[in-house]
Amino acid sequence: MSFVVALTALAFLMLAAYRGHSVILFAPLASLFAVLLADPSAVAPVFSGIFMEKMVGFLKLYFPVFLLGAVFGKVIELSGFSESIVAAAVRYIGKSRVNLVIVFVCALLTYGGVSLFVVVFAVYPFAAELYRKSGIPKRLLPGPIALGAFTFTMDALPGTPQIQNIIPSTFFKTTGWAAPWLGVVGAVFIAVVGLIFLEWRRRKVMETGEGYGTSLLNEPEGVEASGLPNPFLAVAPLILVGVSNFALTKYLPYFYGANFSVPPDVLPGIHAPIAVSIKTVTATWAVEGALLVGIVFVMLTAYGRVRARFAAGTRTAVAGALLAAMNTASEYGFGGVIAALPGFVIVGEALKSIPNPLINSAVTVSALAGITGSASGGMSIALASMSETFIREAAAARIPLDVLHRVVAMASGGMDSLPHNGAVITLLAVTGLTHRQSYREIFAITIIKTFAVLFVIAAYYATGIV
Repeated sequence: MSFVVALTALAFLMLAAYRGHSVILFAPLASLFAVLLADPSAVAPVFSGIFMEKMVGFLKLYFPVFLLGAVFGKVIELSGFSESIVAAAVRYIGKSRVNLVIVFVCALLTYGGVSLFVVVFAVYPFAAELYRKSGIPKRLLPGPIALGAFTFTMDALPGTPQIQNIIPSTFFKTTGWAAPWLGVVGAVFIAVVGLIFLEWRRRKVMETGEGYGTSLLNEPEGVEASGLPNPFLAVAPLILVGVSNFALTKYLPYFYGANFSVPPDVLPGIHAPIAVSIKTVTATWAVEGALLVGIVFVMLTAYGRVRARFAAGTRTAVAGALLAAMNTASEYGFGGVIAALPGFVIVGEALKSIPNPLINSAVTVSALAGITGSASGGMSIALASMSETFIREAAAARIPLDVLHRVVAMASGGMDSLPHNGAVITLLAVTGLTHRQSYREIFAITIIKTFAVLFVIAAYYATGIV
């Protein structure tokens, strides 16, 4: 019965999200309804002690990233840089390859260390313009953004700095470069199959005569087509953000050390030192600093274009950042509550019965990521409770932990992108689209990503490559 309660809460939230209802409202309702069925007296304590703690904790860590990412995307749009990139892409690559361009830019940023949420904000303005100029229906746009940002550069390619590739290393004592050849095999599979699917969908939809669309929401503001910035200048802030993020990730720990404390004699208004563990904030500080560098670069090089519409544009960006952050934070709170339910524990125990260690780890992580709506959250829960079992079974089967690392990382980014996933909701909110309009393509990418894990496992057993 407890398993049915957890599953019902998940199904209810997925249905609400798909029908366009606010996840900010329905995530707490769905999770607390499940708690009500388990123990009515626990509803209020769980709401304050788990849901709100998780939600506020997420905002504390990541809201600045959402805010700066939204502002960065807006100034890229207002400066004409996005229009310049579009014009150059159409001129040199052609209208028939727009999906390849979008996937490549998203992949470049995420592999460079830019948060996938930030990539959505940064890429959307020029991707929308590219679709509009090519006459491709906007409702197909989330597909290539999801493929480029949420899949192979997130957890398949070796060395990616995304958190989904870092979490397994703390449990398996591996590095982000674990199983490089298997990672490349998986990345190629996802990119090739994903692009083939997106191109098939584009041709099929455009054969009906459907255009870009009208009466659309959150459309990028147009800029004057004459005198566009040089495309090399236009793409420079995107590259600069990635390079700055990499540099700050390496430099901040050297500057601050392992821990940093601000004593009361520096800030007389505080009564105790402010102590910060630098390791826990390096990634977010690096992204925030990199985005500030990108914003300043755009303002310095395109101040004349941005100045007149900066106030109105940033108001819109801030509103979008608030909505996206609250959506994702509510999802995080939902996942925290569901993970505490008895039914969730039953699911975890049942998954342990799968005999093959690689299949076991892949199914377990993917299932828990799907239930929580979070790749990192589901993987963290799975490894915290089952990593020793995975390691023991892999050792018995003589499977290197590097292979286990790569399989677990890739599995986390498969079924996590169900309708209630925070990244999916953020992507749709930023693009001004709904699940009903655009989720079909996102779900197809989810299926491709999930099959890629099985493909990598099969490739390992067939060839032994690592």
